[in-house]
Amino acid sequence: MKKLRWQLLIALGGLILIAGLLFGQMPGAEVTAPQPVRGGIYVEADVGTPVRLNPVLDSYNQIDRDLDRLIYSGLIRFDSRGLPKADLAASWAVSADGKTYTFAIRPDAIWHDGQPVSSDDVIYTFSKLQDPDYPGPADLHEMWKQIKVEKLDDRSVQFTLPEPYAPFLDYLSLGLLPEHLLRGVSAKALIDHPYNLHPIGTGPFRFDRFVTDGARITAISLAAFDKYYGEHPYLQGVEMRFYADFKGALDAFQAGQVQGLGRASEAELPPLLQDPKVSTYSARLPSAGIVFLNLKNPEKTFLADKLVRQALLLSINRQALIDRFLGGQASVAVGPILPGSWAFAAGLEPTRYDPDRAANQLTAAGYVLPAGAAPGSPEYVRAKAKLSLAFELAHADDPTHTSVAKAIQANWALIGVQVTLKPVSADTLLKGVLEPRQFEAALTDLNLSRYPDPDPYPFWHDSQVDTGQNYSGFVDRNTSIWLEEARTNPDISQRTGLYRSFQHRFLDQVPSLLLYYPVYTFAVDAQVQGITVGPMVDPSDRFASIGRWYLIVRRAGTASSTTPTP
Repeated sequence: MKKLRWQLLIALGGLILIAGLLFGQMPGAEVTAPQPVRGGIYVEADVGTPVRLNPVLDSYNQIDRDLDRLIYSGLIRFDSRGLPKADLAASWAVSADGKTYTFAIRPDAIWHDGQPVSSDDVIYTFSKLQDPDYPGPADLHEMWKQIKVEKLDDRSVQFTLPEPYAPFLDYLSLGLLPEHLLRGVSAKALIDHPYNLHPIGTGPFRFDRFVTDGARITAISLAAFDKYYGEHPYLQGVEMRFYADFKGALDAFQAGQVQGLGRASEAELPPLLQDPKVSTYSARLPSAGIVFLNLKNPEKTFLADKLVRQALLLSINRQALIDRFLGGQASVAVGPILPGSWAFAAGLEPTRYDPDRAANQLTAAGYVLPAGAAPGSPEYVRAKAKLSLAFELAHADDPTHTSVAKAIQANWALIGVQVTLKPVSADTLLKGVLEPRQFEAALTDLNLSRYPDPDPYPFWHDSQVDTGQNYSGFVDRNTSIWLEEARTNPDISQRTGLYRSFQHRFLDQVPSLLLYYPVYTFAVDAQVQGITVGPMVDPSDRFASIGRWYLIVRRAGTASSTTPTP
């Protein structure tokens, strides 16, 4: 019986093995997951029109930057946390004094026309930023004209700074220009050069052709560059189609004429979120809604009181602002350095909405309501020694900022703070209000630039109080020391510690009121796969992972398209 039992077990095992083999041969049976393969063209609808496909000249046109992100590459790129990685550079070194940066160019990097990338390309590109006729941002020109760029050999180049500047690597992500095609062309002549509409780059996609309607460019096609040195894209090509407004772009997307919508506005988003055939991707933008408080205003001295500033922040329902006026397309601000950055202080939490605590804090600080004053009445204003908590809030006169300002006014009225709104044009807000410091409080958007390094120095260091961007007039020696050291120390671990101290200090001092971080959302057909999105320093960062996007998969020995190419 024992011998027979073993024979039965052996026979049963054999039957199971045979059944497994037979199942594996059945039609439709898959033993491996589908694998992405190369092929297909991703087509995206965007609002605007290309002007100059040139990374030196694309500062003022988002469409140009989107395309340049695919066509060009720089010495450095950045990961999703803002940490520098080698791109066209094979390696780099920084001198002990933090002033000299030496780069070696990777030997396998070539231009789309087959020519090798050399030091001459690096020197030519950055010489345009040093040119007196450079038409881009003035502060960028001022920085570069102080930097010495030298060729060490055909594939080595050196940058020498007048003083240590830790964020310098950010500026080396600029796409390089081909010196062999533009030799002798000045910055002024480059503006209208034919090259700008027939670009040659080193990126994963090369320029293929324009589609035009009369004199208007309606689309641009890019093809995958077979000899790209980096991660070879699955996509065979990318096509951008251009529309005059968001409605036109949305109509094309919903009609299936394109597979992607470069940006989904607040109004467009709700129906897209409900469509099971659409995937939406959102990422935080490098900006923040903020109320600058003028701590040096001689008449509103209570703004210099930390307890008052804390109470003002506690009493703003920031999530309600986001939900009601920003279409949910923002997140509550935590601090002056964006979450997700290598410099963000882990564990930092946003101040919670708590109007009761705000009111109690003002009372404890000696700011009391007049006896018998009813909420909502003109008399419902706190005061301390005849100094009333009443001030003016300037804001841009567009619909969004006006609505946000009115909601903040209502929030503050509930705790006995009286605010008068002052709507002005966006240009006046900067040139006539913030820069001359002619304000008591001002609602605006804080531009944290297109560079991943946080560098909060311009907004919060005490040297920037009178003529820089420290509009609030915040003077705190500890903060200034930390920001100085972090700006000059190339050691990222030490910089992280310095910025951690600064963020906790900011949370305690509340020099101004950070409200929210806007987010960028784009939409694609749900069958477009492989997309990942991290925090953005520019909307063109939606293409950071495009090398892994795919439209075609291989199933059981055959390739099939996940979605038709329009």
